[in-house]
Amino acid sequence: MRRRDFLASLAAAGLSSLAGCRAPAAPGLPPGGWSGPSFDLGHLLREPGKLPPPSETLKIPVAIVGGGIGGLSAAWKLAKSGFRDFQLFELETAPGGNSRAGRNALSEYPLAAHYLPLPPPEARAVRELLAELGVLEGDPSALRPRYDERYLCATPQERLYRNGWWQDGLLPQHGVSQAEQAQYRRFYALMETFKQRRDGGRRAFALPMAGSSQARDLQALDRVTMRDWLLAQGLDSPHLHWYVDYACRDDYGTGSAEVSAWAGIHYFACRSGEARDVVGDTVLTSPGGNAWLAEGLVRSIRARAGDCLMPGALAFRVVEAGNTMQIDLWRPAEQRVVRVLAEQLIWAAPLFMVPYVFAADARLAGAARSFTAAPWLIANLTLSRFPEDRGGAPMAWDNVLYDSPGLGYVVSTHQRLRQRPGATVFTYYRALSDLPPAAGRAMLQEMPYEYWAEQVLADLERVHPDIRRVTTQVDLSRNGHAMVRPLPGLIWGKERRLFAADRPRLRFAHADVSGLSIFEEAQFRGVLAAERTLWRLGKPFASSLG
Repeated sequence: MRRRDFLASLAAAGLSSLAGCRAPAAPGLPPGGWSGPSFDLGHLLREPGKLPPPSETLKIPVAIVGGGIGGLSAAWKLAKSGFRDFQLFELETAPGGNSRAGRNALSEYPLAAHYLPLPPPEARAVRELLAELGVLEGDPSALRPRYDERYLCATPQERLYRNGWWQDGLLPQHGVSQAEQAQYRRFYALMETFKQRRDGGRRAFALPMAGSSQARDLQALDRVTMRDWLLAQGLDSPHLHWYVDYACRDDYGTGSAEVSAWAGIHYFACRSGEARDVVGDTVLTSPGGNAWLAEGLVRSIRARAGDCLMPGALAFRVVEAGNTMQIDLWRPAEQRVVRVLAEQLIWAAPLFMVPYVFAADARLAGAARSFTAAPWLIANLTLSRFPEDRGGAPMAWDNVLYDSPGLGYVVSTHQRLRQRPGATVFTYYRALSDLPPAAGRAMLQEMPYEYWAEQVLADLERVHPDIRRVTTQVDLSRNGHAMVRPLPGLIWGKERRLFAADRPRLRFAHADVSGLSIFEEAQFRGVLAAERTLWRLGKPFASSLG
């Protein structure tokens, strides 16, 4: 996007005052730079005609495009089933997608996703993987299994900064009126009713979402926003609305005024996993966030199927040609195009790519345009020591700032149970939910590193007045299409169902297919696509999905 168009988009969004934000960074800005996905490489999809013709043709039984959790899970299931005749192609230099980590001399740190809730019994594939990785100990089907304590989030798990004071938990408590407290109780009672509801044996809101009830009154929730649904229940507490909006921004990169009520309620009603000797809302995490899950999948795949992962390969054209799927891949490191002819294709890359890559299929391209993605900025701050802290609750793993443009930060060294003195890494998250997605992406691309680093430090400075003095480096990562936005009509709409359906030679395996960009959905879609592929090929397998 040209700068003139970018500024016009900001003006249209009522945010033209941001147009002059290219002021120099404040003195003393710590060193750092950009990391993460490459905008330039991904934008080659817009001009595939500039790429040369194929210099090589490969023929394989199964191709997987996309090395995020969906693609890795598909490869994992194929390999576990004894099928090795596949190749996985990934755009970035390493697989993992939103479950990758950065590293420095001090610690690993998340580049995106940073936790996994305790999986409920119906999330069978998740539990199967955790058992294989040795994190779930004993019977994966147990109602309350035991987990390796190194991955259970150490206490305190979360806290909220508001009105100059930290409190335990994220729902505002101090100074909240009795009337608002009553609304809190009503809200949680409603969520508990949804948790307990069963329709013909199906949970109202299941995880994975494909197991959810399809009752009409529940599907109707997908036609209104979460904010409007709360108001319709007589829930108008400003603090409750802040909390629900935060939850929607955290999981979906989009505020409650835009998120479907079905998706908003799913966030609160689907998570029912338990563990022995642990409270129910404990999560699994590591210093590198969810990278341990992606890395575990990669180890398992390579142990069973050898060298089947090809990074640095951009799929820019897919055509169904007779009995094969033709995939053209750009290899930037080699400056050439490779053509792959596959009997079966598992597309595990984001759906926003489909209109460019599947341009010959007007139906798929049109359906994909109904999906929108949220842009995110993530900052990893390396600190020489823990910063000064305002009063109240002690430092937690997840630290959220009330009325902040960001979502707060997690502490990478929290799992080490270290004492406060010593260096650490803070991972700060910001979903650009206050802008239309296209304007947010343009802003990420246009505004320099110094602008964003200053934004992050200024936000944290409200809480930690010496944050600039103790920060030795700021590494920024931007993702213009970080996660699908579950707007009203998406979850139960015909477009999403189109991508969820099986085709003779093609199936889609990204979390976008669920409309919910979370690990459990990405893994489910990958495993489901692999099992459907094995069935199409006439190969035996034991289902991981029940």
